[in-house]
Formats: sequence, structure tokens, C-alpha cells
Amino acid sequence: MVLKEKVLLVFKNSPFYLPVFISLFLLRVILFSGCGNDLKTVDIIIHEKNSPMMSAKDIEVIFSDSGKIQAKLYSPLINRFSGNDPYMEFPKSFKVFIYDSIMRVESTITGNYGKRRESARIMEAKGNVVVRNEITGRQLNTERLTWDENKRMIYSDVKAKITTADKVLFVEGLESNESFTWYKFTRVTGEMLVRKDSL
Repeated sequence: MVLKEKVLLVFKNSPFYLPVFISLFLLRVILFSGCGNDLKTVDIIIHEKNSPMMSAKDIEVIFSDSGKIQAKLYSPLINRFSGNDPYMEFPKSFKVFIYDSIMRVESTITGNYGKRRESARIMEAKGNVVVRNEITGRQLNTERLTWDENKRMIYSDVKAKITTADKVLFVEGLESNESFTWYKFTRVTGEMLVRKDSL
């Protein structure tokens, strides 16, 4: 069985597809170069070498595999880079919604910065990274995380905090499934039991 991944960029507040939108944007630049910006317009900019080939604001990225939606990512800004190892960068934060087989949000991943290597289907998250199982309420807080979409796993090699219904664990070397229903770690650096009413 051959699995094909499709990544769809959806421009919020805009019904146009990318080719039409780029044409309209260029026409707008030529005809209205002296006018102010419309806040509802998604700005797409074509850049030179070492700059993103595309930038867009208020973006939704849909990740699907064999026609089935696996996750949605929202970000106030996306930069897309081409080359031998193309990637998408989310420099102003992001939030990923991961769906189960019945299209229910199973878990979320948020962070201050994200970078997704498109060919490898691996995303790196940095800065105030939170993984939350939306069904159980179990939560992971860390400063750096790797999400491997192919294996449906998350990894962190820095200190992390795991909050469950009855305890808080401080760990290092974490590995978990992307829905955060199970996890393992290399080392526990601290543990606290928590009263149910104190969370």
C-alpha cells in the first residue's frame, strides 16, 4: 500500500487558491502601489535567495494521508523555504490539532516557534511547548520537542514537566505517542502528588 501525504495551505479570510491569489497580489502591487494595505488580505511575498519563497499571514495547514485528515496547524505567520530540504517555518507561534480516526481532536501541540521539514515530515518546536491530550487532560510542558509525523511520535531531549490528574513529574529524555496517551522517559528529576481539587 502506498501512502501519499498531502499538505494543503488554506488562507483564512480568502477564497482564492494560491496561483490566482499570487496573480491578484502582483496586479495589486502594480496598480495600487501607493495605496495602504487591506488588513483582510493575506500578504504573499516572493523573496530572493536565502529568504522564504513564500510568506503568508493567518494560515491553516492541513496534513492528510491517503485522503484522511490527520492534523491541522494554525499560525499567524508561515514562511516557506525551497531547496534540497524544503521546510515551513512558523516564527510567530503555532497550534497543531491532531485528530483520531473519527475526526475528534485527540491532542494539541503549541509552541512559540516551529519548523517542519516537508520531505522528512518532522517538525521541531521550540519555546514554551505544550502537548495536551484533550480527552484525558494529561499535559507535557517543555522548551524543545520533535514531532515525527511518520512514526506518530514525539520526542524531547530537554527537561520536561508532565501533569496528570494526580501527580506532576519532572523528567528528562521523553518519548511519547503523538496523542500523549503513553510515554516513557530516561530519568525522573522530581515528582509531586497533587490533590484533585488543586489542579
